[in-house]
Amino acid sequence: MLRESDNRFAQTTPGRPGAAAGETPAPVQSAAARISCIVCAYNEADRIEHILNAVHGHPALAEVIVVNDGSTDATEALLAGYPDIRVISYTPNRGKTFALSQGIAGAIGDWLMFLDADLTGVTAADIQALADPVIGGWASMSISLRRNSLAVYRLIGLDFVSGERVIPTGLINREIAAMERLPRWGGEAFINTLTIREDLSIAVVDWPAVFNVRKYTKVGRWRGLLAELAMMGDAFRVLSPWGVVGQNLALLKLARRGAAAGRRAKASG
Repeated sequence: MLRESDNRFAQTTPGRPGAAAGETPAPVQSAAARISCIVCAYNEADRIEHILNAVHGHPALAEVIVVNDGSTDATEALLAGYPDIRVISYTPNRGKTFALSQGIAGAIGDWLMFLDADLTGVTAADIQALADPVIGGWASMSISLRRNSLAVYRLIGLDFVSGERVIPTGLINREIAAMERLPRWGGEAFINTLTIREDLSIAVVDWPAVFNVRKYTKVGRWRGLLAELAMMGDAFRVLSPWGVVGQNLALLKLARRGAAAGRRAKASG
């Protein structure tokens, strides 16, 4: 069962005007770039206010969509306190990748900002920093590097499974049916595959004060461990171990290109 609190755009097919069929939109070099922010939530009533307060009314965002993925707690009641935020709700719980696909299907923006619902320490300035590379036109997409990203990701300077990123709508809005068939936690690896295929430059945005709440904190040590293992298993259903290595190497190459473009933009600005 699917319901939406504001269905004005439910049938809208997003995309940048003037983009040819199958073409990924180029960076929009204007502060008027429309960004649709999508937050997926499952039983996050105790945590989601951190991210909602950071994005609510944010000038860089054209809209905020929260996909309530079959929550059984007070998540939906809490969302009612943010009347300007669109809410897509359904039951039963289908997993993050399916939730992302539903948010993408309803988005109107030229760009999509994905944010996890369980972030702490996030501010409006962090949201702006994630948007700036695409608004400024010097990167085709951006991706966060959180304070508690795994040590290996902090070491190499890229968290390839980060849930916080900004991507062109045209990269993904024709892949909704494919996303709906993916494992519950396969979305990030799938988006990475599309990014590499389209050769998009990446800006890595450091979020030194932002953490995501680990699953063992939410549901206990053993259930959290099983959930983390399930996430890893889903990633390996989308990619082989060698595929993970290859994907990271390809993304690092794109990130180096984005970093070089960022340095040039700052030097000329």
